[in-house]
Amino acid sequence: MLVRSFVLSLVATMVLFTASPGMAQATKQQRIVDDANTTFQAFLADPELEWFRDNAKDAKGFLIYPSTLRAGFIWGGSGGSGVLVGRTDSGWSYPAFYTQGSATLGLQIGLEVSEIILMIMTQRGLDALFSAEVKLGADASVAAGPVGIGAKAQTADVLAFARSKGLYGGINLEGAVITPRSKWNRRYYGRDVRPSEIIRGSSVSNPGAEALRRTLRGVDRL
Repeated sequence: MLVRSFVLSLVATMVLFTASPGMAQATKQQRIVDDANTTFQAFLADPELEWFRDNAKDAKGFLIYPSTLRAGFIWGGSGGSGVLVGRTDSGWSYPAFYTQGSATLGLQIGLEVSEIILMIMTQRGLDALFSAEVKLGADASVAAGPVGIGAKAQTADVLAFARSKGLYGGINLEGAVITPRSKWNRRYYGRDVRPSEIIRGSSVSNPGAEALRRTLRGVDRL
């Protein structure tokens, strides 16, 4: 319970930490979608993420966290909000909103703000994210995404890639808990809708997500 309380508190801090004056002119949900598009484009352009760029066309989906706060002093953890998008028979889906949090205990100190993209490599990994709560490493296998020229990937349902600035030691996405943001999905689409309905079907749409979907369509031409 103590670990779970720490994670929830850290996620709440993350929301406050990343707030900006522009939030008053745009909904939080649209800001996350816009930032997810910017983050995805940055990953595609990063020369260190050659494997990510070359293999994006084979992914079943992406869980994009534009800004994830990781902090620790003895107790450590991470938290942030992002969007899940999936490949469908008719193209890329509209985004579903999620949170991510984790807590660790050990020798660690520092503060880091990271952009994180989870590349969903298997149908099992994508289906796991439709649950009320997913624990990486238990409900879906996770491995660090390969970085650098000539890097090779491990076999896993989910590959985790990150870009960050700051100082940190002792971080691992194994055990991170991912949950849907039902209220955010309702606000963005105007009605209650499950992530599986957003990703698998075409029952909802929002024109604010079209720029992100265009970027995603571009990976199939790389």
